[in-house]
Amino acid sequence: MIYLDYQSTTPLAPEARDAMLRWLDGPDGSAFGNPHSQHKMGRQAKAAIELARDRVAALLPPGGRVIFTGNACEALNLAIRGSGSGGSVSVSAIEHAAVYDTAKALGQAHILNVSKDGQCNTAQDVPDDCRLIAVMQVNNEIGTIQPTIDWHRKAKENNALFLVDAVQAYGKIEITHADMIAISAHKFHGPKGIGALWVRDGVDLDPQITGGLQEGARSGTLSPALVAGMGAAAHLAKQQRAADADHIDALWNRARDLFSEWEMNGSEDARWRGNLNIRRDGLDVNRLMSECRDVMFSAGSACASGTGKTSHVLKAIGLSDAQAKSSIRVGFGRYTTMEQLEQGADAINAAAKDQGL
Repeated sequence: MIYLDYQSTTPLAPEARDAMLRWLDGPDGSAFGNPHSQHKMGRQAKAAIELARDRVAALLPPGGRVIFTGNACEALNLAIRGSGSGGSVSVSAIEHAAVYDTAKALGQAHILNVSKDGQCNTAQDVPDDCRLIAVMQVNNEIGTIQPTIDWHRKAKENNALFLVDAVQAYGKIEITHADMIAISAHKFHGPKGIGALWVRDGVDLDPQITGGLQEGARSGTLSPALVAGMGAAAHLAKQQRAADADHIDALWNRARDLFSEWEMNGSEDARWRGNLNIRRDGLDVNRLMSECRDVMFSAGSACASGTGKTSHVLKAIGLSDAQAKSSIRVGFGRYTTMEQLEQGADAINAAAKDQGL
């Protein structure tokens, strides 16, 4: 099988797996302690978690704290729900459902429009009662990089907090200006089931999961194995960021040649190059995926697949329902080889040709 769906999830780094194994010992081992216990085994597990916390924080701005969560959806909910109850929440029209739907569920959503290239610029007003602005760093469907520094400035001018969904950006590009930043380990070669919310010093959050408040604003016993795996993946991402970027640039350049007859969705320049969202008008994507069952790519966001709904991201940049439904997303990264990309593209192009396209 050929894996070209890096925006959905990434392969677990061997270094992250190794870091996790120690904390999965059974009753004959010595590393299965509760990190919130005061005895020796508990303190050892706690030390592993604090090392991981430092490693995760190393790729985030100074002057904040890292709160471990079960995933990025939880982190985003904690940020939106925990930062206040009054006022409106301004979110870009291409936010992940964890932001978009949460703001709507609270009855506080104000939608910020985006241009045809998939960027949300600051030449638009926010409501007078805006308490929070949420603009993601890199879009998960079309890969466009957002002007988050400008949006942070806009938030401060309006006395609002600024939240960045950095799930697709963490470990790849620098993240600087924010009050809160949400990340997910399995998007940068860590394990599934663990995420984090970075919170700037001075920002207080109301807990959304009550109980022991082990993480201050979040309750629940942490998994030393998952946290250690996330920390190892973060440490590796920091070490390999330049090499990863060079590798992805090479794959991107080749992919643009291989898919030269397809139309691109979103900006070609202001985007993370590991994400290629393209379309062929009239394409039957379900048939394409059936005929390319050994090539793992996406017909859209994995979080919304199976709903039958047209991508709100592709509609926000002006695509018709038909154009959106004839689009695919090809994602690649650290462990993708040039041969895999070429073989996958050949299979996709051949299947599209069989449809007369």
